[in-house]
Amino acid sequence: MNKIKQFSEQAIELLKKLISIQSYSGDEDETALLLSNVLDEFGFTPHQKGNNIWALSGEIDPAKPTLLLNSHHDTVKASSKWTKDPFTPTVEDGRLSGLGSNDAGGPLVSLLATFKYLSKKEQPYNLVFLASAEEETSGKKGVPIVLPDLPEIDLAVVGEPTSMEMAIAERGLVVLDCVTHGQSGHAARNEGENALYQAMKDIEWFRTFHFEKVSEVLGGINMTVTMIEAGSQHNVVPDECRFVVDVRPNEFFTNQEVVEIIRKHVDCEITPRSTNLNASGISPDHPIVKKAHSLGIKSYGSKTMSDQVHMPFNSVKIGPGNTHRSHTADEFIYLDEIREGIKTYIKLLDQLKI
Repeated sequence: MNKIKQFSEQAIELLKKLISIQSYSGDEDETALLLSNVLDEFGFTPHQKGNNIWALSGEIDPAKPTLLLNSHHDTVKASSKWTKDPFTPTVEDGRLSGLGSNDAGGPLVSLLATFKYLSKKEQPYNLVFLASAEEETSGKKGVPIVLPDLPEIDLAVVGEPTSMEMAIAERGLVVLDCVTHGQSGHAARNEGENALYQAMKDIEWFRTFHFEKVSEVLGGINMTVTMIEAGSQHNVVPDECRFVVDVRPNEFFTNQEVVEIIRKHVDCEITPRSTNLNASGISPDHPIVKKAHSLGIKSYGSKTMSDQVHMPFNSVKIGPGNTHRSHTADEFIYLDEIREGIKTYIKLLDQLKI
């Protein structure tokens, strides 16, 4: 236990250093350098691609499955509502304030401490630690560019602030740009074909349609019309109407499948901005889920996205901190959350048979 305490205090000091360095998504060069140097100091061989930093615990044994520990070191931009300097780590009443302290610096340094601890003894799996970039913007230079360079992954533990509850499913995201066409005319003479009225038929479908497969943890697929634009002036019948639909799939559908189903039911033109941010889910019978339950760790379905959307293998999301503090002014994490998070990670992962 003395080792765990030592690693925990090292993690807290590392988090303070990370907070003091601006690392907005796409601009994480300096925190990438810091993490690379820390891995080297810990005796690991750091690898880098873009601003993604990773290391292996040792030689890969092809007879063993591989476990990935992942969290991100980029942050959202600090808002003008901060009352403190977001890049000055401040400890008050047992809590550490600073940009990225909660999302996801706390989980990141906790997983790194866990990686260091687990690497000290033989495990029934190969172990990889990855500090990824561009998570906050779902950027193309984050996890997607690293996966081809990693060993084949069997299970990932993604560190995000979940109050150390385990997300065993996570919604994906598809944003649809939709267009209906009509024919312009003079409103006074009721001429033309109103594209807005055409859009209303499809909007009503988006509001009322229910996909067949409903998840026990995530529920059904959510579809919400969030923006609409039509018309040029009050007396002209609009010949085009554009609207945007936010779609949140569950783990039973790929994004492409969702788009294909939608196209069969609506008349408007559908253009997905991306189909890469897929939902994820893991079986309740998976060993990591069973062990979590045996330790009293609650499981749930997550409505928010993480780097899991890029992972075509089993994954769970769990970490210290609270999701409601993410992206808020004066963001913070309790130091005890980090200490207890590391202990829980170790209990969950040490000698886990996956």
